[in-house]
Amino acid sequence: MEKKIVFFDIDGTLLNHDKELPASTKMAIKELKEQGVYVAIATGRAPFMFADLRKELEIDTFVSFNGQYVVFEGEVIYKNPLNVEKLHLLRENSEKVSHPLVYLNHETMKANVENHPFINESMGSLKFVHPEYGPSFLDETEIFQALLFIEDEHQQSYVKAYEDFDFIRWHQYSTDILPKGGSKAIGIQRMLERLPFKKENVFAFGDGLNDIEMIDFVGTGVAMGNAHPELLKVANHVTKDVGEDGILHGLEQVGLLKQKIR
Repeated sequence: MEKKIVFFDIDGTLLNHDKELPASTKMAIKELKEQGVYVAIATGRAPFMFADLRKELEIDTFVSFNGQYVVFEGEVIYKNPLNVEKLHLLRENSEKVSHPLVYLNHETMKANVENHPFINESMGSLKFVHPEYGPSFLDETEIFQALLFIEDEHQQSYVKAYEDFDFIRWHQYSTDILPKGGSKAIGIQRMLERLPFKKENVFAFGDGLNDIEMIDFVGTGVAMGNAHPELLKVANHVTKDVGEDGILHGLEQVGLLKQKIR
């Protein structure tokens, strides 16, 4: 029998609306692995942001930073940091209009302001506190992702001005900054170069705008019932809401679980 692999997004997919892991999801992933299905995570989060989840699910293969930092069985196999010079230019202009930034590497994150309500609310939605102030952090390490804290009405001006970056909104007050063309799909491509899986045996589950390329790229893309409308357009299947055993239902729906385990 040919091996299969499933990539799971985290927020709104593995974790429910309260940022908790449903018991049915944990049970389903355990069963998947017991049936010989390879399980990986594909997320916009930094690795340090989901270390506890990886430990709980016993997963050490993941695509993080929306594809910019890829780890296979504990080994880093692909890195694509942001262009620091271009990021300096963006920071200089964003500071003039009081649009704060947070910079992330694989171990931690720092903000270019000491306190800002948009950062507090956005990071709070992920159950993280406002990052420490780190004015020199940008020059001390590789930056794999930055967060720009603006409302949607201001985003297009940045899109036009900084063509080397992609801007993907994830919160009312925040958007991800990624290298142009970077995506979870690119990260998965790098992963598959290490693994003997055929395209038709690659599955992915997601719910957000940053999952579009991934869901479109894999052999079978599954959108959560709570998915963004744009993601629904490219998905092969739509499962239930994450809060209604969506992962378990979706795995049964696409035939990855041999028998119902509820």
